[in-house]
Amino acid sequence: MRIKPRTLLISLAAAVTLYALLGFLLLPALGVYLINRQFEERATVPAHLEAIRFNPFTLELTLRNLHMGEPDAPQVAFDRLYANLQVDSLWSGALHLRDVELEQARVQVLFAEDGSLNLTRLLVLPEPEEKPKQTEDSGPFPLRIDRLALLGNSLQFQDLRPAEPVEFGYDAVDIELTRLSTLPEDNAQMQISARGPYGALITWEGEMRLFPLKSSGRLQIDQIHLSTFWPYVRDHLPLNLGSGDISLDTRYELDLAETTELRLSDTYLQLSQLALTSADQPSLQLESLEISDSTLDLARREARLGRVTSQGLQLQASRLADGQIDWLKLLERSDGAQQPDAAETPQAAPEEDSEPAPPWRLLVDQAQLQGYRLQLTDHQPSTPVTIEVGPLNLSLNDFDSQSEGVFELSLDTLLNQEARLAIQGTAGINPVRAALQVETGDIDLTLAQAYLAPLVNLELRSGRLNSQLQVKLDQLQPLQLDVGGQASIRQLHVVDGPAKRDLLKWSSMDLNELHYRGNRLDIGRVALQQPYVRFIINRDMSTNFSDLVRAQPEREAPAAEGEPFGIRIGGISIADGSANFADFSLTPNFATGIEQLNGSIGTLDNQRAQAARVDLQGKVDRYAPVTIRGELTPFDPLNSLDIATSFKNVELTTLTPYSGKFAGYRIRKGRLNLDLHYRINQGQLQADNRVLLEDLQLGERVDSPDAVDLPVRLALALLKDTRGNIDIELPVAGDLNNPEFSVMPIIWQTLRNLVLRATQAPFKFIAGLAGGGDADLSQLGFSAGSSELDANATQVLATLAQALSERPQLALEVEGVGAAELDGPQLAAARLERELRQLAASEMRRPPEDPSTLELDERDRRKLIRTLHEQLQLAEPEEWQALSRDERTEARSQALIAHWSDNPVALRRLAQQRAAAIKDWLVDEGRLEPERIHLLDVDETGKADQGQIATRLQLGIR
Repeated sequence: MRIKPRTLLISLAAAVTLYALLGFLLLPALGVYLINRQFEERATVPAHLEAIRFNPFTLELTLRNLHMGEPDAPQVAFDRLYANLQVDSLWSGALHLRDVELEQARVQVLFAEDGSLNLTRLLVLPEPEEKPKQTEDSGPFPLRIDRLALLGNSLQFQDLRPAEPVEFGYDAVDIELTRLSTLPEDNAQMQISARGPYGALITWEGEMRLFPLKSSGRLQIDQIHLSTFWPYVRDHLPLNLGSGDISLDTRYELDLAETTELRLSDTYLQLSQLALTSADQPSLQLESLEISDSTLDLARREARLGRVTSQGLQLQASRLADGQIDWLKLLERSDGAQQPDAAETPQAAPEEDSEPAPPWRLLVDQAQLQGYRLQLTDHQPSTPVTIEVGPLNLSLNDFDSQSEGVFELSLDTLLNQEARLAIQGTAGINPVRAALQVETGDIDLTLAQAYLAPLVNLELRSGRLNSQLQVKLDQLQPLQLDVGGQASIRQLHVVDGPAKRDLLKWSSMDLNELHYRGNRLDIGRVALQQPYVRFIINRDMSTNFSDLVRAQPEREAPAAEGEPFGIRIGGISIADGSANFADFSLTPNFATGIEQLNGSIGTLDNQRAQAARVDLQGKVDRYAPVTIRGELTPFDPLNSLDIATSFKNVELTTLTPYSGKFAGYRIRKGRLNLDLHYRINQGQLQADNRVLLEDLQLGERVDSPDAVDLPVRLALALLKDTRGNIDIELPVAGDLNNPEFSVMPIIWQTLRNLVLRATQAPFKFIAGLAGGGDADLSQLGFSAGSSELDANATQVLATLAQALSERPQLALEVEGVGAAELDGPQLAAARLERELRQLAASEMRRPPEDPSTLELDERDRRKLIRTLHEQLQLAEPEEWQALSRDERTEARSQALIAHWSDNPVALRRLAQQRAAAIKDWLVDEGRLEPERIHLLDVDETGKADQGQIATRLQLGIR
């Protein structure tokens, strides 16, 4: 049947009209209804779609104002979603959309504490029906979108799972993709930009293929605050973030077709103003870190850092008392949970051909670290040690973690703000090796005290290390290290720990031509400036070196391997050295010193039996010259030695402790000249010694169980020649392994000299010379409180003066004596009379020039005595109240005398006056030279003898 054109036209118009009504009105209304109905049935939050617009002719679909969530807090919402379907979708085999636009979308991503996601709870979805298993992968749904745009969107993120919630939002998220397709032959072009919190900006441009996933392009991240994501880090690393920003700019290539392949190029990374702290002290602050011109290849496991620059690092790190490093300890799990034991963890059976992944390769073209400051504290010693490092500057070039070549490095820093450390050279890690120039300046050696304290009883009070060294490391196993150069230690000062007395010190020690390699150390020359050592013998005969090393737990000594360690010193020079020796086992203690020690010691080598030349000069107690010359083998002195030592003009008073112990007398004065020549050959000792004692005088006797049982004073007098000297030749011989020394020559010489001299006592001898018979000329008596010479005293002095005139080589020593028992009251009584007249003169309007001329009557004396008694505030006993006036005056007078009787100043002055009176008489009346008479220090503890106080006289040698 033929259809009329008009009918066809009307039908077509009706169909188009119906199609338009369905498309423009019915389908959108039905879509809105069905969607909102589903929201009512399945949405767990308020949800509503406002409108749908559809153009059935252009196939454009628009959804407006979707809102899911509370009115003021939507979880998913958008203002407009637009899609334009293309007709060729019917025959092209893929859903083709020309444009897809999403405007003003707002999404809240919320993770609850239990890990649940809010988006999964917005709708209650029906249980999925079981689908038959597909035998073949049907592939992705074919879809092609010419343009996908997300405009003005925002994202709010909140995660309550960390201990500190994570919250941030991105506004103005714009995404534009062109030619997005799931078809393998299509690549999509994309542009993504988003602004985050605190001005952070993310920009992403590139192309992407979905199946298989491939992408390349450029990613830029600008000023992302690390605090935004730090709670995730803090749950695993207990560090607090104070501040920190990171920026990234890189080109990338991602390919997930077969394996994960990621390549970054032209990468720039910046980390700035990083500040980390923790409750356990460690802290880190970093001003900036920039990495530029860098690449990363994940498949090849290779990273190349083109240029690394960093400034302003401040780091605190510590070694804890248990030996752990605090920063490494922080990397442990914060909850303290242990990882499951490997034996208890299910393990997949290893594949037969599986191989461990190759190590990452790191290359650094150039790195510069500047202004770093480190505070390193070691809590393992009993006294913590802190070292401040910085400002530290480090430069590194051409580093390759897998290369067999070397890289360049340079380091320069200060230690504790004054010491300097500089390292420059090349190093390699495959194998480990280095060739470095190391320079140190003013390194404070007292930092080692905390580590030395458990080992030795020493206190290192000062010391500065300077060095210029060339360090060459060839390998680690076995160690092949070569160190050469020079070093010096300045201002070393070591004291022994318990007594805190100087033990060892020097102004400087220079080690020149230093060379260490393997098991040998060579030093071309050691130069010591102002060295000092102190050697002490304690009361128990131990020395200050006996207990320097602390007792350590016994450990099995390692077996010796190879040759012993060799030491060779080309020579030692000593300038202005000194030493002190003290012996506290003697009473009184002995001490002496060597000063101005200068000279040299020749080559010392513990692997060659070569004698070292010794040439030293010094002075004992500042004035007595001493020389030491000869040869010795320092590492085997009992094998060969030939040393000659000479001491000149040594004051014998320094040897008093030894004379007291072995001779039983102190030495009052004298000088010693000593020439010693010791020769040792294969343990056999031969010594030719000459001792010359000049002007020797002994002092008081000392009780000593070790003293020889001989009349020492008499023996010394007999040994003196006509010039008053003692000259002894003392050869000594013996076996040092079983010493037997011969002293017979000195005994025979002593006996020979004894018969040449008279054995009478000195004063009795000279008294006989003067016709005094047995008169005792060794003392003079004085009346109590007086320094006047009586007739008996002048007679003794006359005899003594005549005897001394006949012995011009003798000198007289006068020791003034005071006896408090007799002299004290007499001196006090004389003082009372002076004080009375001084007080009377002070009360007169016209006192005489000499108050001692005043005459006092009984009334005046009574009044003045009462006044003095009151001025001195002396107590008056109650029984004085019963005394008469005269008796009370006498009691006050005796109280004043008793008060002034114990006056050591007046007693000492009286003893000095007595000694001076004797000297004055001998000089003025006896006509003796004043220099022959010596006034010794007075004795204030004298005793009375028959009512008189005796002043002692002694003979000496001029």
